[in-house]
Amino acid sequence: MEQSFTKPGAEPAAPPLASAAHSRFVQRIRRRYEAELPLLPPGLPGREAMQTLIGQLQAGGRTLASSLRVCRHLVLERLAVADIEQAAPMPAITEAMTTLAEVTLCAALRQARLEQDEVNGEPRNEAGEPIEFWVVGMGKLGGRELNVSSDIDLIYVYEDDGQTLGPRVVTAHEYFSLVAKRLYALIGDVTEDGQVFRVDLALRPNGNSGPPVVSLSMLEEYFLVQGREWERFAWLKSRVVAPAQPEAGEPPSRAVALRSLVTPFVYRRYLDYGVFEGLRQLHRKIRDEAQRRAAGRPERANDVKLSRGGIREIEFIVQLLQVVRGGQFPEIRTRSTVKALGRLAARGLMKPATAEKLAEAYDFLRRVEHRIQFLDDQQTHCLPGCDDDLGWIARSMGMACTAEACQLLDRLCEVRELVATEFDALLHDGQAPGAGSCKKGQCGGPPLPVDADEFLEKLPPELSEAVRRWAQQPRVQNLREESRLRLAKLVGRTALGVRDGECSLDAALRFIDWMEPLLRRESYLALLVERPSVHSRLLRLLGLARWPMRYLMQHPGVIDELADTRLLHERFDGATFIADLQARHDAWAQHGEADEEALLDSVRRAHHAEVFRTLVRDVEGEITVEQVADDLSALADATLQCVIDWAWSRLKQKHREQPCFAVIAYGKLGGKELGYGGDLDVVFLFDNEQDTDENAPEVYAAFVRKLITWLTLRTAAGELFDIDTALRPNGNSGLLVTSMASFGNYQIGRGSNTAWTWEHQAITRARFCAGDAGLAQRFDDVRRQVLTAPRDPQALRQEVQAMREKVRAARPVKPGLFDVKHSPGGMMDAEFALQYLILAHSGQHPELLANAGNIALLQRAEEAGLLPVGVGRSAANAYRELRRLQHRARLDEQSTALDEAAQAAQGTAPLQAAVLALWQAVFPPETAV
Repeated sequence: MEQSFTKPGAEPAAPPLASAAHSRFVQRIRRRYEAELPLLPPGLPGREAMQTLIGQLQAGGRTLASSLRVCRHLVLERLAVADIEQAAPMPAITEAMTTLAEVTLCAALRQARLEQDEVNGEPRNEAGEPIEFWVVGMGKLGGRELNVSSDIDLIYVYEDDGQTLGPRVVTAHEYFSLVAKRLYALIGDVTEDGQVFRVDLALRPNGNSGPPVVSLSMLEEYFLVQGREWERFAWLKSRVVAPAQPEAGEPPSRAVALRSLVTPFVYRRYLDYGVFEGLRQLHRKIRDEAQRRAAGRPERANDVKLSRGGIREIEFIVQLLQVVRGGQFPEIRTRSTVKALGRLAARGLMKPATAEKLAEAYDFLRRVEHRIQFLDDQQTHCLPGCDDDLGWIARSMGMACTAEACQLLDRLCEVRELVATEFDALLHDGQAPGAGSCKKGQCGGPPLPVDADEFLEKLPPELSEAVRRWAQQPRVQNLREESRLRLAKLVGRTALGVRDGECSLDAALRFIDWMEPLLRRESYLALLVERPSVHSRLLRLLGLARWPMRYLMQHPGVIDELADTRLLHERFDGATFIADLQARHDAWAQHGEADEEALLDSVRRAHHAEVFRTLVRDVEGEITVEQVADDLSALADATLQCVIDWAWSRLKQKHREQPCFAVIAYGKLGGKELGYGGDLDVVFLFDNEQDTDENAPEVYAAFVRKLITWLTLRTAAGELFDIDTALRPNGNSGLLVTSMASFGNYQIGRGSNTAWTWEHQAITRARFCAGDAGLAQRFDDVRRQVLTAPRDPQALRQEVQAMREKVRAARPVKPGLFDVKHSPGGMMDAEFALQYLILAHSGQHPELLANAGNIALLQRAEEAGLLPVGVGRSAANAYRELRRLQHRARLDEQSTALDEAAQAAQGTAPLQAAVLALWQAVFPPETAV
């Protein structure tokens, strides 16, 4: 039965607009192999059908070499019919071609090894174990995207050195070199039946001058010492294609061994913008070659693969983004071009609309390519000059093409222009102006390195002095000429920004200070060279505040976030953050790289990127101080949840699938007022009612130690948080993790071991933030009991005031200064006053129980009649403004203790008065300690 590609429930397909019989190749196959054609069922042939066909041809008296070639011809005839007449999807055609290559290579390899074993015996290593040999498919074969008249790019790799057992003993290298020759004869030689595939070995180490086969150790050394940037793009699609790989289960050791070499060569664990120039050179070479071939031959201008806007440029777009980002984001790794476009869009590395358009363009260009090749089974990508052939291709794609108008050519022009525009936008020419060129009224000669006196003299004096300070240092002098030119390009572009008023001199000087420690981390500097818009946004950011420079020095990789146009228009979303990280975790696992180092680095980079996004929105004035705190607190919650999930799954002592475990946030995190770089005050609890295992306390204690390590350890990607657990029951002398029952007893006052009043003050701002969500209500029940417990108001006042004086004594403020947090009338006074109100009145006013933040709760206290009219609202507004002043001071690395001039400029007097009014309303003078 013929295979149909009509969707279920759809109308029957209309008669084909073109016939496969127009193909001269199809005509030849049908004439020459008329007797053999019935051996292959109609429709798209699969692996089993191809293997069966080869066996039938051999059983009929053909040699393996002949059977493989005839199989190839019959399969292509079926593909031509499926493509032209039955509207088979393009991926189905390329998958079938890839399967054909795999089936024929596996059969040929088996035969080659059997024949060579008869001569030399089986090769063994020093331990006497058989030596593995495999055929690595590159390019479209590796990506399962083979076209219908493609050559195949192969590399032959053997596992270890050794020698054969005889009768004629040779080294493993000699043996496998002979196997490679036999394999080529079976696949690549042209016989009376043609050939199976043209075989290209030029991608092997050292190209055509290198040995035909390489050992794993030779390959590893080559990658470390000689591997070039463009080869990373080639190896991105590499895959073992013979012997046959299992379809499910654990990959064989040979695949793992190869992957362990290839992955770190292709994907670096940092943002890798240094590859731009390597790909730019490769693309320039390919385009120049295409133009050279087309010179004097106008028909070659319509090369759907190599010309401007062709298939190769789509592949370059995808591979460039994968190589640059794939080291940090394994979820975008895939050999398939179309799948990669979807993954890049899902990761936010490409606009979804762009990915969709490029995928459509790729499908269109590949379908045109197949029809070109079906005509004569030639490895060409150029549209034919013959009107009949061009018309047939157009009709086969549902278009018209006449001498007056050709829809096919019009559509081809549209597609190529789209692709070329996207390609040029990604791989723009980042070169400095060449000799004799002019820009912004300045004409220059050859580019100058950053340490050249002539270059430094052209800079503004302050900038020149800052650059000269480090330009003459040995670490700059020892850089490659290319690197010193790159530095000059960045410095020169910064100087132009100052001259044209696009950035301030302060921003430029901060940029120079930021760049100095990164002189040997060229990938970040390469990013700025390749992305002038990112450089401009960075200068603007540095001009708005000082603290961003400090954060960028600690985590320079986050500058890449400035390339995301969505940066200012979105807010943090915890569920999306966790889902993205889990996708990354799963991708690490899929690639066999889910070790703790990779996971620790992943969560740190993700956290740093989100902090930086919030920071940019903050200094750009897109979000308020309260929104900053909300987003940073939500980020901490999500990060804690992610780390809990990952650390528990790797805990050797775990006794259940999911932990009955909760993290309780106190302090700034508990009140959702977390700032940049703030530590986390947390308490760890486990549910002893649900988890009754007798070893549970020890298991959770081990888990908390692991959790703290994961959260605090400084790795190559930096650090996450400082963790403070001093608020747990019995403070630093207590257990790291407490059962929910023990925590409740301690807080509520059951038994002899009970909490102090200051611990009850702390719990006013405590909340469940991560872990088993089922424990959230149980903690809230304990918190409610603590806050609503009856208390002696006078005694409570005295204890709260005493604690406030203790804190004040620990943070003295110099006379004449007003510290927005610690001085009388500062934020701390408002917080202590509110804590008293909550502890004293929550039993009668449940609206104070919610952990709604200091500002909202002060307003609620006034509405409840606990404060004089206007006092609560004025204090809330003052608190908000004091927080803003504190926040801005810290962003600009200024002191929060203001002198008289600063107080007058900031208008702090009414703010201080409003908080003092609150303090006096809650703690009348007669109750003072």
